[in-house]
Amino acid sequence: MSDRDTRHKQSMQKLKAHVDEKVAAATEQRGLLLVFTGNGKGKTTAAWGTVTRALGYGYRVGVIQFIKGQWECGERERLVEDPNLEVAIMGTGFTWETQNRAADTAACREVWAAAERMLADPEVYLVVLDEITYMLKFGYLDIATVRRAIENRPAEQSVIVTGRNAHRELLAMADTITEMQEVRHAFNAGLQARRGIDY
Repeated sequence: MSDRDTRHKQSMQKLKAHVDEKVAAATEQRGLLLVFTGNGKGKTTAAWGTVTRALGYGYRVGVIQFIKGQWECGERERLVEDPNLEVAIMGTGFTWETQNRAADTAACREVWAAAERMLADPEVYLVVLDEITYMLKFGYLDIATVRRAIENRPAEQSVIVTGRNAHRELLAMADTITEMQEVRHAFNAGLQARRGIDY
């Protein structure tokens, strides 16, 4: 065996020992709060991937779409027939297009009521609050209300929050934070969003 092969084998053994140590130390069982944020593409896509995973095991899942609900969504179209999936959509679509704060606020509060119900239901294994960060940023929801609902959820329930500029209190609460970093985006080069790829 060459020196290079020996070093590689030793490196892999160290990595395995490190991973095994981490696995052995992970003894707590409870639901998680995951935040998918950042300017890069893929936050909602990652959330829907986790929804698919949970549904694959037969768990009940709730998805609240605060912004993109009126747009086409391939994941939602594919999964909506699953009896374990409930999707609630904010009625006004993209808030910066409506120019009607009163209507946006009412629509946000209506869909938030569905979120609060899901967040209080011990039968719901996963709740996705898709693009809720904008509702907090624009003042349609207050952070204290959202924090309280997440903190008081059933112990086994996991929550995924998506959207840019996640509120610092959500970040402080989170068990896992993934920041999507934009390196290059086709839209900036004049390419349209592609059905089946971007939505």
